[in-house]
Amino acid sequence: MAEFSIIETYFNRQPHAVDVGIGDDSAVIQPPSQQQLVICTDTLISGRHFPTDTAAHAVGWKSVAVNLSDIAAMAATPHSILLALSLPSIDHAWLQGFSDGLYACCEHYGVSLIGGDTTQSPHLTISVTALGWVAPQTAVTRSNAQVGDLIVVSGTVGDAAFALQHLGDPLQQRLDYPTPRCVLGQQLNGLAHSMIDISDGLAQDLQHILTASHCGACIELSQLPLSTRVQALPLVEQWQYALTGGDDYELCFTLSKENYQKLLQRHPDVQTTVIGQIIAQPQLQFMYQGQAQSLKLNGYQHFASE
Repeated sequence: MAEFSIIETYFNRQPHAVDVGIGDDSAVIQPPSQQQLVICTDTLISGRHFPTDTAAHAVGWKSVAVNLSDIAAMAATPHSILLALSLPSIDHAWLQGFSDGLYACCEHYGVSLIGGDTTQSPHLTISVTALGWVAPQTAVTRSNAQVGDLIVVSGTVGDAAFALQHLGDPLQQRLDYPTPRCVLGQQLNGLAHSMIDISDGLAQDLQHILTASHCGACIELSQLPLSTRVQALPLVEQWQYALTGGDDYELCFTLSKENYQKLLQRHPDVQTTVIGQIIAQPQLQFMYQGQAQSLKLNGYQHFASE
């Protein structure tokens, strides 16, 4: 089967809200009036970013979801995606499952696949570029955390990391089918001072905010939002999964106490938990029930150490 036959068979469902879509050299989109374009790209490699035996449908869903999480972290509205797919061989059953999972995520969050590329490669590699919109000067970045801000996370953290070490556990659903917090991200537009999505571990990703904002944070470990399975572990294991595991794709954001109350009044569909506060001293501190804790933490590393 040639490249164009693969595209026609598995990846040519009619996109919405584009002037020119799949089948031409490039897609053509009319940007909404008075909106800025938000763009991100993530690459997933089999055996590196997901177990090699992960169901094709889950791989398709996750390939989209991790990018929509980045769009959400900018307080933007997702619009469409581009897909670059490198395949070791043509496996029709896998392609069908993958495309079904990809489109399931797209349809759930109201985005379209509008173009991309397919080729052969020794390793299964999936790169997705996501596009979204945000009103000018309203995108929430990592660099504006304010001293006194509350530090808040959505959902629960540590589930995906736990599932990776316990394949077959019910929490594997959180590893295979992450939930990008698109609606919450949009609700935080105008409320959050800074924001990031949790992909490489809460501690490491929060540190990106602190570095960009030239400030520090104090985290109360007893406030980390954990699922029942993770809560059953010894404390140190709980903290390791929650702080360093990665693959959560929840949002970590900072905002004033007043703005957090405004967020709660909007009744978002997702749990949010205050886990700490931004401080002036430029370091990441951990407390547990009032006692300082010294933790050795390493988040996900995209390049193996030599």
